[in-house]
Amino acid sequence: MHKYIIMGVQGCGKGTQAKQLAKTFDLVHISVGDIFRWHIQSHTKLAARIKRLMADGALVPDDIVEEVVRQRLDQHDWNFGFILDGFPRNHHQAEFFLESYDIDAVIQIDVPDQVVLDRIMNRRLCGKCGLDYNLIFHRPAVVDVCDVCSGPLLSRADDNPDAVRARLKDYHDKTEPILELFRTKELVVAVDGTRPAAEVQDEIWRGLGLSVADK
Repeated sequence: MHKYIIMGVQGCGKGTQAKQLAKTFDLVHISVGDIFRWHIQSHTKLAARIKRLMADGALVPDDIVEEVVRQRLDQHDWNFGFILDGFPRNHHQAEFFLESYDIDAVIQIDVPDQVVLDRIMNRRLCGKCGLDYNLIFHRPAVVDVCDVCSGPLLSRADDNPDAVRARLKDYHDKTEPILELFRTKELVVAVDGTRPAAEVQDEIWRGLGLSVADK
């Protein structure tokens, strides 16, 4: 069984790497962001709380985030393991996790802030089918038109330089320091996220000591 946390600033490619690792080794990819989006789309009671917080410009409190993570992990549908994406984001959440669960490694995808800014500013999302594009790596055949459904390609409302810099600062101030907590337990595997996705995945495999035999 393999149990991992994947960390890095928004736009570093951790979602892509987590999904590939999960697919290869039959892991459950647990994205906290996806869980919150599911609650919002399903109009749950928790969604109402999350919407109020977001409307006020506040972050989702630790107790809510921790409860969501606990509920998801308590489903125990991860027969071959899991990869946790988007948690923990601060020291309190990290301590909660280490007190409640054990993991094999923390994968840190390291990307300079300017590269992240460039990547995020070039992100587009199809307004019709939801397909992700990045104009640096994946340009549509026709400008601003989805290759699959011909829907319009749109930028997210919060993908602007000021918002991105604010998210980077939040990561460096609150999330990055908890890597030291994991390092004291010799859990961190750092990889260079500026390289092509396939090369990053290969480096993750090497850092984790994985091979085809582990599939």
